[in-house]
Amino acid sequence: MSVSEKKSNPIPSKLDQFASFTVDVIYDRRDDAKAKIWAAILKLLSFIFYGLSAIRFQLYKHRVLRAQHLGCQVIVVGNLTVGGTGKTPIVEKLARSLNERGRKVAILSRGYKSRKEPLFKKWYRLITHTEASPPRVVSDGKEVYFDSETAGDEPYMLAKNLPGVLVVTDKDRVKAGLYAIRKYGVDTLILDDGFQYFQLKDHLQLLLIDKSNPFGNGNVLPRGILREPVRRLKRASHVFYTKSDGNPNPELEAIVEKHRPGTEAIECNHTPKYFRKVNGKEEEALDFIKGKRVGALSGIAVPESFESFLDELGAKSVDPYRFLDHHRFTTKELRAVAKKAKEQNLDFLVTTEKDAVRIAKDFDPGIPFYYLRVEIEMLAGEEDFESAVNRICFPKSSLSFNESARSGLTRVPFPQKEKS
Repeated sequence: MSVSEKKSNPIPSKLDQFASFTVDVIYDRRDDAKAKIWAAILKLLSFIFYGLSAIRFQLYKHRVLRAQHLGCQVIVVGNLTVGGTGKTPIVEKLARSLNERGRKVAILSRGYKSRKEPLFKKWYRLITHTEASPPRVVSDGKEVYFDSETAGDEPYMLAKNLPGVLVVTDKDRVKAGLYAIRKYGVDTLILDDGFQYFQLKDHLQLLLIDKSNPFGNGNVLPRGILREPVRRLKRASHVFYTKSDGNPNPELEAIVEKHRPGTEAIECNHTPKYFRKVNGKEEEALDFIKGKRVGALSGIAVPESFESFLDELGAKSVDPYRFLDHHRFTTKELRAVAKKAKEQNLDFLVTTEKDAVRIAKDFDPGIPFYYLRVEIEMLAGEEDFESAVNRICFPKSSLSFNESARSGLTRVPFPQKEKS
């Protein structure tokens, strides 16, 4: 069922309607004549996108453009597709696990949908030859300095949930990495959504593949959801199958084996943990939703996965209110959703944790409003996430960083944290 056929945004603008229609076409949710025409146009644009992507890849592959070494461990967490792989919970758990092992960790993000520098300031810097603004430190590990609108949804959420971990945003993640190293003395950089970021030399590439929808329809942007061809997964050090139900997928496994023979695959699932009041601290167990009529408010790439969680938890009915990915809710839109929910006699509204950070602090829907906390659990490949981190990021080796670099190894050994 298409977004437009569902309840979707109660007060969509013309631009939102067109964007929703385009998303439906990209995900093959529509098959009417209008959709087919637009799909053909997007297919032509895909050839252009693919060509530009291939040129850029070859320039870095043949070192016409060179990646920079920053002299510390660099771990990339990314994917081949846009949105929906459940990357943020994995970045969060990876950073927490490394921090607990004594590493000084910084997460580098480009801050997608964050507040950009005003154009007049950029022009002023060009005219006066002044230095660019320093990277935005969302959190120094002790205090969170920006809200989600300024920092971006994922960086703010990570900063809020990760005391002790630095979170920095900048389009130039080489600059952000250098800043984190020099000013805060970090020794481990995690590139959030960095699989296509070739400017910074990495040591580990953790590739996430959504097992429920690995590569979409197989087309690159904008006709499909692929950022680059499937064969590029050969760059991955390790593959994480996310949103897994534990059942084998021979077709997917064959594709991964074809392009990355012998690569290690770790299966994990995004598991609901509890409900928490939006802009509050009250928590409810998962069975709280059983038999209730629920409104599902979301602005994420794949809302079906969130809505299916609510169905599986026993909700009597789930009425979806879908907005575009990373949509910044206005008070008018939220009030419209709340009004509709009350007219339908819903018991409460539920949103995702990522969406909850975009809800105004003073918004009162007039009915109970919760977000669903989801965490990562291992299904296959490791006993738990911590053992995966320990084996992947703390390989048994006595080589120093410089010795590893000279020998061409892709892994940089960590000193083991001393036992008390």
